Amino acid sequence: MASPTSTNPAHAHFESFLQAQLCRDVLSSFQGLCEALGLEPGGGLPLYHKIKAQLNYWSAKSLWAKLDKRAGQPVYQQGRACASTKCLVVGAGPCGLRAAVELALLGARVVLVEKRTKFSRHNVLHLWPFTIHDLRALGAKKFYGRFCTGTLDHISIRQLQLLLLKVALLLGVEIHWGATFIGLQAPPSKGTGWHAQLQPNPPAQLASYEFDVLISAAGGKFVPEGFKVREMRGKLAIGITANFVNRRTAEETQVEEISGVARIYNQSFFQSLLKATGIDLENIVYYKDDTHYFVMTAKKQCLLRLGVLRQDWPDTDRLLGSANVVPEALQRFARAAADFATHGKLGKLEFAQDAHGRPDVSAFDFTSMMRAESSARVQERHGTRLLLELVGDCLVEPFWPLGTGVARGFLAAFDAAWMVKRWAEGTGPLEVLAERESLYQLLSQTSPENMHRNVAQYGLDPATRYPNLNLRAVTPNQVRDLYEVLAKEPVWRKSDKTDAGMPATGPAGTQEELLRWCQEQTNGYPGVHVTDLSSSWADGLALCALVHRLRPGLLEPSELQGLGALEATSWALRVAEHELGVTPVVSAQAVVAGSDPLGLIAYLGHFHSAFKSTPHSPGLVSQTSPGTSSAVLFLGKLQRTLQRTRAKENGEDAGGKKPRLEIEAENPSTEESPVPEPGVPLTPPPPHQEAGAGDLCALCGEHLYILERLGTDGQFFHRNCFRCHACEATLWPGGYGQHPGDGHFYCLQHLPQPGPKEEGSDRDPASPALPTPSENSMPPGPSAPTASEEGVSPASSSSQPTRRPIRLSSPERERLSTLNLTPDSDMEPPPKPPRSCSALARQALEGSFVGWGMPLQRPQVLEALGKEEEESPSSSEEEEQEEDVPLDLDVEQALLTWAKTSGTMSKYPTWRRTLLRRAREEEMKRFCKAQAIQRRLNEIEAALRELEAEGMKLELALRSQSSSPEQQKELWVEQLLQLVQKKNSLVAEEAGLMITVQELNLEEKQLQLDQELRGYMNREEALKTAADRQAEDQVLRKLVAVVNQRDSLIRFQEERRLSELALGMGAQG
Repeated sequence: MASPTSTNPAHAHFESFLQAQLCRDVLSSFQGLCEALGLEPGGGLPLYHKIKAQLNYWSAKSLWAKLDKRAGQPVYQQGRACASTKCLVVGAGPCGLRAAVELALLGARVVLVEKRTKFSRHNVLHLWPFTIHDLRALGAKKFYGRFCTGTLDHISIRQLQLLLLKVALLLGVEIHWGATFIGLQAPPSKGTGWHAQLQPNPPAQLASYEFDVLISAAGGKFVPEGFKVREMRGKLAIGITANFVNRRTAEETQVEEISGVARIYNQSFFQSLLKATGIDLENIVYYKDDTHYFVMTAKKQCLLRLGVLRQDWPDTDRLLGSANVVPEALQRFARAAADFATHGKLGKLEFAQDAHGRPDVSAFDFTSMMRAESSARVQERHGTRLLLELVGDCLVEPFWPLGTGVARGFLAAFDAAWMVKRWAEGTGPLEVLAERESLYQLLSQTSPENMHRNVAQYGLDPATRYPNLNLRAVTPNQVRDLYEVLAKEPVWRKSDKTDAGMPATGPAGTQEELLRWCQEQTNGYPGVHVTDLSSSWADGLALCALVHRLRPGLLEPSELQGLGALEATSWALRVAEHELGVTPVVSAQAVVAGSDPLGLIAYLGHFHSAFKSTPHSPGLVSQTSPGTSSAVLFLGKLQRTLQRTRAKENGEDAGGKKPRLEIEAENPSTEESPVPEPGVPLTPPPPHQEAGAGDLCALCGEHLYILERLGTDGQFFHRNCFRCHACEATLWPGGYGQHPGDGHFYCLQHLPQPGPKEEGSDRDPASPALPTPSENSMPPGPSAPTASEEGVSPASSSSQPTRRPIRLSSPERERLSTLNLTPDSDMEPPPKPPRSCSALARQALEGSFVGWGMPLQRPQVLEALGKEEEESPSSSEEEEQEEDVPLDLDVEQALLTWAKTSGTMSKYPTWRRTLLRRAREEEMKRFCKAQAIQRRLNEIEAALRELEAEGMKLELALRSQSSSPEQQKELWVEQLLQLVQKKNSLVAEEAGLMITVQELNLEEKQLQLDQELRGYMNREEALKTAADRQAEDQVLRKLVAVVNQRDSLIRFQEERRLSELALGMGAQG
């Protein structure tokens, strides 16, 4: 505050300027400050030096010190680097203001236009460490005392805009409010400059302003003409934001934030939310700032069921339009979700007001995101050049759950300013454009983990921010289309959408190549003569020969003698799916009858694309060929394991004996060799699994085109039909089950539970025993164990799942419970809520241990904590307002003990803050990983829908145009094969992502089980009841099972890595 004895009006205006919380108050107080000092706002960096020289005020000295330190960096050349450059910035969002600040520091004249007249967005932005350090270096704490105190890593958009606006005004940026940028006005003749077309009528000074750099930061809906934009589309995604009044009471300050919790790894929390409130979400985030800010992703069916949406419309704009959203129902929805997520600890939730005085809650669509194909252009007319650049959302629309928007927006602002500096130095347009596009290629890959660790060194020079920087990744010749010399008025160009046209002829190969490959693979097998891609496969022998060539050892060719065509074909289809990962798109009946030649060609095309690079010699394929995706195989085995587990729990396998071939295909175990027993006849799969014949969907009964066919258990479905019967979520291998009672398919979250039994009642249905990597999930290498080495008979294999009581000593239990786990004493199941910051701090502390709970030497641990805090963006002198976050008593006690025994009690707050910050970072990293997976899965689903539509067109053309020239038909078949190859590639990527989902799921389950086990172990043994001991044993058995499953995944990933490494070395050889 101002000194009590100060009578200088400039001092009072400066204090008002610092404390102003409304845009109009900032402008009026700054105008008053300039008038009191006899200065005019704007005019560039000289204004800052005049204010600093004339305002001899103690309260301003710390701010001047920070700004002087930034402006004194060599890259700015004392404000002369761009002294002759004139810039126009469109948009006063965070990215536009940050770009304007950098340009002003370079010495450029900067004019900024903004169509709004106030800042009203309460939504909260996640900040990366470098953005926190960057804003602190600009004096953020001086303008907003609560900025990122302690472990906070976020700020509301409104507060961020306010503090950047204040910095921009001090640095002489000229700002015009209520001015909407319409377009560019090219120079009418030589010697004139570029102007902006603005509405409404701009003042004469602004209308006559000529500039040679335009930076657009006006949001994703406005991209200047000439820029091409690509749409990245996923399936329907509806976000809901809500801001509640923060009264800053003691109770509210104790409520812990939720950096992010996602259904993809914490299904129990969202299931509890659904049961308690009827609300079905994919994720939820809670930040505490000026408001209590919640953002979540809701499911459309839930919004329709709860009356938030009046009617279901296929058009997203109409679905979420104001006429279709019921405001009162939306408010109830958001309030109930927020209340549940915070356990009702926020008390009565009152909505904050938006810019129009209405409750600040809204639903928005983030199904598709736009990304500019280039970040900059140069236009020239009558010898006058204009540099155009994009920053912020009009460059790349961020995916909000990842929290990358403002961080990458700031990086783009720095890169844009660096380009202006290079432009001002006289570097050629093509060289400047090439450098900028080289930087743009890095932007979407940036994360806190892959940038320079020392954020204090970050500056305008890209080399200070990006490791392994290559400014020549894009050559000048590649950006010639971005340099446009206008001979006439520019032509408006439509944005490029995702290419959905017919695929060009690519590497999938022709029918002749496919036929030749099949002949080579089946050559030498008795009775097999492949002359075409239809009738030669009707007896099933050719298909069996192909499978045997790729996986020798499953059977001997002599065993096929006397086997019927349908039996042999059924066996080949099933083994190819279970052992090679080749999902059938045609039924055995159709292959034998020759009724679906296109389906057979597509199926063989899958073999070709997966194994075409393998050697022809039998036995070498499994060691050197990548084949199909190992993740597809792994998930398929996981799904069949889940089905067997549920069958056992429901008693379905009590009587009767499965055919041997079905057992081999469904249950290849580490204990049993895949080689068939001699003398046992080959038996085909049950007939019901061939029902549907591939032409009709087993669920809806409608026609199935080849690209639409999703096969499972011998049946075919539309991908859109194969959804959870309860929540309509897409089902993925390893994540669903079929209920034996009603026959419907369910996701694991909604799969009806079997009745309670004496054994197995403790099994989590969402935790099937994972197949181990040696179950042929990967092509076995030379070191794969043989059946003789394992020495386990099939009989012992079948009795393996029998559960026996596990007896561990107390030290063994303690060692198991401290195996790198995270407890949370604040949570009591059910439900499983998001982990608290205290629990995450415990995990961060335990991350300092190695082995079975054995700590490192204390000096090493303390030194590591201190070193990490020194490298963090926090400043100890600015932590006076840090909110106290409670830690678990044992964690707090451990830190205190270490501090006392080491004689460094003064460092205790530093260690404590480091643990909490590390905990938040890990929570956010995990949430971002889950959301990135979810987004990519959605994009894959959208891409598959597009492929299905294209495949349907091609298939209709092939089936109906019997009179078309043969050359045209061959082209269509080639295009169909290319689409099949694209689909298989996407499915393989999808399976790999689902493996990661399993990892996240198991990690979360292990953490929750550890929490429960700690609760039992912390009780005195004498006070435990028999029920307590039984429950403790059940939790311990579950924990052991989950640890074993995680071990299976780890070994699978390692074998896959080694296989890929061996393949890479083989390719080099």
